[in-house]
Amino acid sequence: MLRVLSLVAALIAAAATLSGGSSAAEQKPFPDVIQLPRGFQPEGLEVGRGTTFYVGSVANGAVYRGNLRTGLGAVLVPGETGKAATGIELDSHNRLWVAGAGTGKASIYNGQTGALIRTYTFATSDTFINDVVVTQGGAYFTDSRKAVLYRVPIGSGGALGATAQTIEVKGDFALAAGFNLNGIDATANGKTLIAVQSNNGKLFRIDPASGIAREISLGAESVPNGDGILLKGKTLYVVQNQLNRVAVIALAPNLGSGRLLTRLADPDFSVPTTIDDHGKRLWAVNARFGTPNPGTAEYQVVQIGKPR
Repeated sequence: MLRVLSLVAALIAAAATLSGGSSAAEQKPFPDVIQLPRGFQPEGLEVGRGTTFYVGSVANGAVYRGNLRTGLGAVLVPGETGKAATGIELDSHNRLWVAGAGTGKASIYNGQTGALIRTYTFATSDTFINDVVVTQGGAYFTDSRKAVLYRVPIGSGGALGATAQTIEVKGDFALAAGFNLNGIDATANGKTLIAVQSNNGKLFRIDPASGIAREISLGAESVPNGDGILLKGKTLYVVQNQLNRVAVIALAPNLGSGRLLTRLADPDFSVPTTIDDHGKRLWAVNARFGTPNPGTAEYQVVQIGKPR
């Protein structure tokens, strides 16, 4: 009887494998913490195809590519003196769009080979190109020092526009001292952009065509130190970097208001800056701003579960 039961179990396991079932190896838990190269100084994070992730270095513009399941990876784009990488996003053409912080530039790389495709210069002074979101018709970048967005047009077949456009952000938005527009995302149809203003913890929905911004009312709540954001349907995740928290907000159908559901914390957080998701998991990167000797410090990507 035991031999028969063993044979049946083996047949069931084989059938599951042939039909696409998960093996024990495939079900291995994702690591809670992924170590990045020592001294990397990350800021932006993007989860790409499958379990691939990308992290950019604010120190020298390097891009690291790793695997969320194994925790392994390597530098895809080598760093260079005078470069920087903050927000990062992979588009449907496997191109990595990278915001260039104080350089005033943005770079586009091949997501497979790391080869440079193109560089755009948005500003030459008093600038900090912070984050990027890519829609079907264009890539939009925030500048944390100016009341503008920069748009790189994307045409038929993914063709890149020859020149970038500057969109004045107006309406309810007002420039203030310190870091202003930071994290940015877009609705699925690309018709509305969502951005956070770090210095006062306000959220805005922005018309990408006109630049008119309308504040998203959070009632008595706000999201100070808001950095990277992630919009999934009508749920908005806002990383509050120095507070080591991620605010989870339920947005109204018209995006005019939002309700704070919870704030996520994790003992492994150390000034997280940006966030992305993979299935039921969220991933944030520890920038560790203010840590002594950042050029030799340790940095991590941290997994947290999505709230139910």
